[in-house]
Amino acid sequence: MPSVEKDQSREDRIETEIIADAEDKEERAMGWYYYLDDTLNVPFNAKWKKKTRKSATVEEKTVEVLGMAPEDECERDMLLEVVYVGGKDEDVFTAKLSEIEAIDADSETTEAIADWHYWLARGYKF
Repeated sequence: MPSVEKDQSREDRIETEIIADAEDKEERAMGWYYYLDDTLNVPFNAKWKKKTRKSATVEEKTVEVLGMAPEDECERDMLLEVVYVGGKDEDVFTAKLSEIEAIDADSETTEAIADWHYWLARGYKF
């Protein structure tokens, strides 16, 4: 059962802009990838909330989102390249978009992230 109420304007955007004409899971994944790649205005700061492997606790780090991970890495999930704020630029990590909460992003970026979170919360899959 979906964990969020249906949002018709978001549903319409997903159907007409993101996964329009997608016939299979690969095409839906690439629709999401290109939508996010075009819409996320990077860099921006975010909270990266990830569960630790050893326990159910959530570790929260402030990161700078640099952009989407390479296309071939996003066939099963939407991934971002991030670096810890104050960290070294060569220390780039891959984070799931579902674990990212924007801090200082513009409205277009915030809406795109919310679209992805909505998609997952509704239980949709590629």
